[in-house]
Amino acid sequence: MFSKFLRRPVLAIVISIVILFMGSLAIHTLPNSQFPEISPPMVMVSTAYPGASAKVLTESVLIPLEQAINGVPGMKYMTSDAVSAGEANIQIVFNLGTDPEQAVVNVNTRIAQILNRLPVLVQREGVVVNRVVPNMLMYVNLFSTDKNTDMRYLFNFAGVNMLPEIQRIDGIGRASILGSRQYAMRIWLKPDRMRAYNLAVDDVMDALNEQSVIGSPGRIGRSDGKEASALEYVLTYQGRFNDVEQYRNVIIRANANGETLRLKDMATVELGSEFYDIYSTLDGHPSAAIVLKQTYGSNASDVIARVKDKLDELKKTMPPGMDYKISYDVSNFLDASTENVIHTLRDAFLLVALVVFLFLGDWRSTLIPILAVPVSLVGAFVAMQAFGMTINMITLFALVLAIGIVVDDAIVVVEAVHAKMEATGLSPYGAVREVIGEISGAIIAITVLMTAVFVPVAFMSGPVGIFYRQFSITMASSIVISGIVALTLTPVLCAMILKNTHGRHQKKTPINRFIDWFNRGFERLTGRYTSVLDYVVDRRVVTFGVLLAFGVGIFGITAKLPSGFIPAEDQGMLYAILQTPPGSTLERTNALSQQLSKLAREVPGVASVSSLAGYEVLTEGRGSNAGTLLVDLVPWHDRKQSVHEVVEGLEEKAKEIPGATIEFFEPPAVPGYGAAGGFQLQLLDKTATGDYKALEQVNEEFMAELKKRSELSGLFTFFSANYPQYELQIDNQLAMQKGVSIGNAMNTLSVLIGSTYELGFIKFQRFFKVFVQASPEYRRLPSDILDLWVRNDKGEMVPFSAFMKIVKSQGANEINRYNMYPTASIRGDAAPGYSSGEAIRAVQEVAKRTLPRGYDIDWGGLSKDEVSRGNEAIYIFLIVLGFVYLVLAAQYESFLLPLAVVLSLPAGIFGSFLLIKLAGLANNIYAQVGLVMLVGLLGKNAVLIVEFAVQEHANGMSVRDAAIAGAKARFRPILMTSFAFIAGLIPLVLATGAGAVGNRTIGTAALGGMLFGTVFGVVVVPGLYYVFGTLAAGRKLIKDEEEHPVSESVEPRVVVSEEEEPETAPTYA
Repeated sequence: MFSKFLRRPVLAIVISIVILFMGSLAIHTLPNSQFPEISPPMVMVSTAYPGASAKVLTESVLIPLEQAINGVPGMKYMTSDAVSAGEANIQIVFNLGTDPEQAVVNVNTRIAQILNRLPVLVQREGVVVNRVVPNMLMYVNLFSTDKNTDMRYLFNFAGVNMLPEIQRIDGIGRASILGSRQYAMRIWLKPDRMRAYNLAVDDVMDALNEQSVIGSPGRIGRSDGKEASALEYVLTYQGRFNDVEQYRNVIIRANANGETLRLKDMATVELGSEFYDIYSTLDGHPSAAIVLKQTYGSNASDVIARVKDKLDELKKTMPPGMDYKISYDVSNFLDASTENVIHTLRDAFLLVALVVFLFLGDWRSTLIPILAVPVSLVGAFVAMQAFGMTINMITLFALVLAIGIVVDDAIVVVEAVHAKMEATGLSPYGAVREVIGEISGAIIAITVLMTAVFVPVAFMSGPVGIFYRQFSITMASSIVISGIVALTLTPVLCAMILKNTHGRHQKKTPINRFIDWFNRGFERLTGRYTSVLDYVVDRRVVTFGVLLAFGVGIFGITAKLPSGFIPAEDQGMLYAILQTPPGSTLERTNALSQQLSKLAREVPGVASVSSLAGYEVLTEGRGSNAGTLLVDLVPWHDRKQSVHEVVEGLEEKAKEIPGATIEFFEPPAVPGYGAAGGFQLQLLDKTATGDYKALEQVNEEFMAELKKRSELSGLFTFFSANYPQYELQIDNQLAMQKGVSIGNAMNTLSVLIGSTYELGFIKFQRFFKVFVQASPEYRRLPSDILDLWVRNDKGEMVPFSAFMKIVKSQGANEINRYNMYPTASIRGDAAPGYSSGEAIRAVQEVAKRTLPRGYDIDWGGLSKDEVSRGNEAIYIFLIVLGFVYLVLAAQYESFLLPLAVVLSLPAGIFGSFLLIKLAGLANNIYAQVGLVMLVGLLGKNAVLIVEFAVQEHANGMSVRDAAIAGAKARFRPILMTSFAFIAGLIPLVLATGAGAVGNRTIGTAALGGMLFGTVFGVVVVPGLYYVFGTLAAGRKLIKDEEEHPVSESVEPRVVVSEEEEPETAPTYA
């Protein structure tokens, strides 16, 4: 079959060119991303209740909403939080694979059923349901060095001129500015003036609603079918007021004498901001923080390039002193890590070429396997596109590892052709014709085996399944293409390019002398190897003793090997979370944020610092005692410090700031899994009492125990039930006696203290709100509330102090819930030197030992997936082994012979774990992917020996002699392919910069396994073949059973005889 390609070399070459062409097209159309889409779909429900405390929000809004949403199809878990700023969010996380659009529809349907049960003000504000795009694409700061430009102007300049333009960019899922500093008409009431005029809050609200209206009077002269008019006119009205003067002149009261009372007589009116809840700065300058998130399936690099072009275009319209800075850009890490992998590809390619040249001895022989590499790697992109994959870290790792594998098949062919020419003196063409018949079976067998390794893991589900699937499809497709190339292009190139120089005099160049010296040394090594085999091959005790030793070693080392899921990488950015004592004002928090920002800029390795006071990035919640700093680090190639060294420097500086809790976090290992790295822990209160004080006490004790564990660091919680509060206690009897409606009293406080908006207006072609609230000087102290007045049913003004008192208390400023349970949300990280798996285990041990009855823990984000994995890696490995065994059993028509291959693997597994341990790395998903690949690679080495031994045994050799003959014949190609693969791994093991942890882990796991597996495998496999070959000899399931390997029947063997050896290979027209 494949020998036909020798007679059709143009066809063989065209097949490879077509593969290259299709792969090149695929490269330019495939999207780029840091990781495949493994973060689960999320839906966010947002609502607001101005003036409400966290407790009121929870009981009146969150609990009814949660009850309605709970159990929505595909839901994984649900978290919610309410803050005393009057805002609440519910985040529903769905199982991977759930249609996000359908999830939004389902959540909306559930909410619609109970919407009328929510407070009227909440219904007016609206319950917004959005599909969350968790991947933060960019963080852009619009800032100004002009001292006359404030945060409000920056916010509104960005909102009016920039956001609409950016939102229209293809691939932008969401563009928003942190905080709510957009323009609003602010009406600051003066309660003492209102009392003097005997005015209540309702009078002001009614006047505004009656005078600032939208008019639609219609048309005059309109045809009515009775009388024709000469002209038709449209009647217009100015509509709602949109100017400060118009609002100031709103008439509150007037009489027949021409006396009028206007709004400006009892209030100050200004064009202010909606809220004053966030202070945003960049390196000390006021800024507007713009967060951009991408849509699913979009190409991050392309979207960012379009955003940067648009920002450059918008910069031309900015006023003097205004500029923008991209504080975070996911493409920086993506480009840097991709560039690192491409450099690794280049270095691996060169090292593989060097090893191949060393073993094969001339450039012609080296060129043939090296040509197989680009065809196989580029061809893999076609499969990636067919399966809807992206170019990401996982697929690029697979391609780097594939370099050392795809040369294998070609090396086996070239080496066999050289051996044939040396043994028979045939021309390259004649040698190739014979070799194709002998080697095709082995090529097909090792290609099928290598591909079979990846088949079962391609069907796995969940985030781990996606990792394995992307890796396995990339790897398997490149291996299949390399097999096709080895059986089509490689034989043709051998016939065209190679020369039979065996036994002929060669020039004594330094390279030839070195190659001759190397070959002589290798022949001596082969002789010693054969002597060792002759001694040990039939000694079962030695074979199984070695395997048992490795088995015990694996068990011992895995007990001490740290486990993990997806390691955190140096992404060139850090978060600092700042927490001031409960009750701290926003201004105090901002002052400490500025101080920390200034100190952070002094730390080596820090490029710039963005500060947000009143916002914390972990839960995307707000609070006056919370602050977040985004620390942008110097690019990897310009920075000498590692991210951990920068964190240590920042922690040292943070000690200079008293009265605040400060912790530093890295971004999440996988975009979309929460806002920051580390673990997300939920301490659940399942007592159903709603006692936040009790939860706080349990939380404090639990945190104290956690801090004693050396595996944990950066432990942090925002939960606190001691936020200063005042409880309003109304005496119903006194209120009724004075004719005061309690509902009216609460409504008055809601407007004066909490603020409300009833209407809006259009300005700058945008909709803005009108807020009515008491002026700040009338609501500074608790006693100010008692000095306010409310109108009774007789039209008289009654002071609140006449029927109400205020009692000092403490409560929760922010309430978090998890799956409908009150929870204290805890963040933390693994301490240096420990893995995430060890940190999680430490938390579980502390929880089991210390938590009282009615309290439990659960996990969120990436931590939840890591915990739910359990011993999944072991099952994956066993499934792969089982599948490989079945494939080999079918290949060799024996249930015993495949055991010689499968049982040779412990040496490689031990070597893999040993090197991971020595390198201080963790047994994470990268290491496990490397192990799955090792099954195929080491299995391939064993197959090369067993395949040859089976042939020799079929030709009449004893099992013992066949085992030694197979090992001797395949010793050189096995070492050549294995060391070519190991050479390709060296750049991965030595990786630095972006993506270095993943590079080093997968490289170290594969290198350790390949080194130990090859060195010990060449001794163990012949011994195992002897054991199982002896057992299998003469055993048949049926009388006429075919004993030859199934792949051997693909290509018939031929014997070529040549009268005169031609100098060059035949040429074809």
